[in-house]
Parts: sequence; C-alpha cells; structure tokens
Amino acid sequence: MGDIGKTASDIPARSWIDTWVPAAVQPYLRLARLDRPIGIWLLLFPCWWSLALAVPGALPDLRLLVLFAIGAVLMRAAGCTLNDIADRDFDTRVARTATRPIASGAIGVTRAAVFMCGLCLAALVVLLQFNGFAILLGASSLLLVAVYPFAKRVTDWPQAVLGLTFNWGALLGWAAVHGSLDWPAAALYVGGVLWTLGYDTVYAHQDKADDAIVGVRSTALRLGAMTGPWLWGLYGGALALFVAAGVLVGLGWPFYLGAALVGAHFARQIIRLDLDDPRQCLATFRSNRSVGWLLFAAIVLGQVAR
Repeated sequence: MGDIGKTASDIPARSWIDTWVPAAVQPYLRLARLDRPIGIWLLLFPCWWSLALAVPGALPDLRLLVLFAIGAVLMRAAGCTLNDIADRDFDTRVARTATRPIASGAIGVTRAAVFMCGLCLAALVVLLQFNGFAILLGASSLLLVAVYPFAKRVTDWPQAVLGLTFNWGALLGWAAVHGSLDWPAAALYVGGVLWTLGYDTVYAHQDKADDAIVGVRSTALRLGAMTGPWLWGLYGGALALFVAAGVLVGLGWPFYLGAALVGAHFARQIIRLDLDDPRQCLATFRSNRSVGWLLFAAIVLGQVAR
C-alpha cells in the first residue's frame, strides 16, 4: 500500500473549515466534502446544461438554477456520506482515503447515518419545488445513489454506474422546465455518462495500486495502459452527443464554437496526462470543471443567438 505522504490526496492539509468552523462540526463538513467542491460542480453542471438547453431563445430560469445548485450541494454531501459508510473498511486500507472522517474514527457510523438522513430530507424539500413529473424522476435517482457505493465490489465498471448517477440532472433539468422528457435531454444524459466515465477513470488511476491489493474494482484497473485510447473514444462520444443535443434544439453558432473549445480541452487532457502520476491525475480530473463552464456558456450563448 502506498505511503500517505507520497500519494495525491484531495483532502487539504488546511482549509476554510479549520479556520472558520467549530471543531465539533468540522468532521461533518469534511464528510460532506465541502472543502473539495469539485464533486459539487461535476454533479451540478449536467443540471445547468439541461436547464439552459430546455428554454428556446432565452436565458435559463434563475430560480431553477439556484434550486439545482442547492440540491447538488445536499445530494453530493449525502452521496459522499453513504459512500464513506459503505467503504469504511476499504478506506482504512487505501492511502488516499485513510484520513476520511469515518475511516479515521472522527465520526461514528450512526452519527454519519443520521447526518445523511438530514441531508436527504433537506434535498427532498428542494425537490418538492418542482412539478410532479420532475419530483418522480428525481426520486427515482435514489436507486442509483444507493447502488453506486457497492458497484466497485461486483463490476470493473463502477465509473459507469457513477456516470448514470451523476448525470441524472441532465434529465431532471429538462423535466423541471417541460414536465416531460425528450431526445435532447436523452442525448445530453448519455453524453454526460461518457464524460463521467472518462474523468472518473482518470481519478481512479490515483488508487490503482491500493485497489488491486484490497480487491476494489475499477475501470483504471480494467483498462490499464489502454486508458488513453479509451479516453479518446469516451470524450469523443461525449462531445458528439453534446453537439447532437444542441442540433436537436436548434442552437445558434456560438454553441458550436464553445463545443470546439470543449473538444480542445478534452484533447489537451489526454495528450498531457501521465496515468502513473497521481497528482497529475487529480489535477486532470479537477480540470473538468472548465469543461462544465465552457459547455454551459456555449448552450446559453447558442440559445441567445438562435
């Protein structure tokens, strides 16, 4: 197992939590990953893309943007808590995750479960602000949320399960506007799944040595040295489906310029990537926030210009 000091970690040595938050509350905020917001962004962007895609010739509804942002914070925190409860035995044996609150003993399982239930109730309040179809669609995502933490035990493709889960907002955003689903939302969703499968495979390369020892399965281990060619296919497929979604709703020319920039970002990620450098894998994974902003801006400007 790797040395903690030599392994890339997304757990900062010090953050705003240490400075501004009472000591008793700090483990809960770390459990929710609030000091590592990249997961919130990656969960939120498919929602925002979908909201922007669903309003022909107009800007997305600010109220819905805010509601989805709140929901993304809450559900990402709840999902991380469930994941850490399920993985507590694995986490103690993996260098990068050994200091997480449950694995380190800072929070017990019972308190973590109560915290998770509170987060889910708060997220339910947000979900109830939407139309009936969107409420049912959003509630149905809980099945994927519950399955994901256990996928790595039974399949080499847990990143695909994460993709299905993390991009549910691509369907939900459209449903919140229209009260139904249509092909543009479906194209956006499948494109998002491929995108997540790509960036989370890169993320998983940080832990491949420890995962092989403890018996955790991942696409990083499954694909190995073939990860690079697979990334070209995954990111290329994601971009094609994002463009297809834009074509289906008739977005204007700025969208295609933005999509080209997304494609350039994907290419840069793959060309520069060293899969044996955990810190670079983490930096590459985090850079997908730029993909999210580029595509969101492209859709918004494409709507205005149509």
